[in-house]
Amino acid sequence: MRRKIIAVALSVMMGAMAFAGCGSSSKKEEAKQADVKAVDTSKWSKEVKKIVERGVLRVGVKNAVVGFGYQDPVTNEYSGMEISLAQKIADNLGVKVEYTAVTAATRTELLDSGDIDCVLATFTITDERKKSWDFSTPYYTDYVTVLVEKAKNIKTVADLKDKKVGVSSGSTSAKALVKQMIEKKVIAGDSFDEEKFDPATWKEGVTFQQYDDYPTISTALSAGEVDAFCVDKSILAIYLTDSRSYIEDKFSPQEYGVATKKGSELSAAVEDYIKGWLADGTIDKLMEENKLK
Repeated sequence: MRRKIIAVALSVMMGAMAFAGCGSSSKKEEAKQADVKAVDTSKWSKEVKKIVERGVLRVGVKNAVVGFGYQDPVTNEYSGMEISLAQKIADNLGVKVEYTAVTAATRTELLDSGDIDCVLATFTITDERKKSWDFSTPYYTDYVTVLVEKAKNIKTVADLKDKKVGVSSGSTSAKALVKQMIEKKVIAGDSFDEEKFDPATWKEGVTFQQYDDYPTISTALSAGEVDAFCVDKSILAIYLTDSRSYIEDKFSPQEYGVATKKGSELSAAVEDYIKGWLADGTIDKLMEENKLK
């Protein structure tokens, strides 16, 4: 009889604990749902509401740029300032975020095709690009420079005369370098046309080899396939080693913005968020956290 009483008592206790556990779990779930329901969608367009209904914001990001967008090869976790900004945009929409690794060559293709909703991938704002895509107010400003092997004894843009430079396909780095070489009177640049410039065909005073991603350019630099690696300094930082150095020149300010489809109804929502985070210090804090200041 005593055993039965103990068993019943234990059963009641276990049931109470289980009930309490379920109640705790339910409260967390309810709170989570409440957060989503609390998002006011009344002011948003049909396109943004569609993202909310889908429950996922699809964002193109870099996966090999420490400080901006980097994917840990062991854990597959993403980190960086642009990753945090993408997460914050998704949080404000009340949805999850899905990252897609992009390169300078693929980011606009995926945006145009609708595979991603926006791009946060060290995407430099230019007048030419604004003809094809919408950009938010800039959230970061960088500069272009050049990384070289110290053994090459290349210290300035003047030393790049008649050298081969590695650049990323679809980037503006080659054009920026040629403009700087012309400005410094390293080359005459008589045939230079900013709108029609093509790094694949440029032969005056410097030549370019284009690659699909930054790690490949770094490998080409080590192998001697190219004499230099040109891109934004923040991107080059991960490839700086004891045997390498930057040239003295930094040029062509690069303003990064969130890119969305031209005429996209998502553009206005993103612009509001970026302006707000610039004003309240959120973006400054993210730069400090990711050692970008």
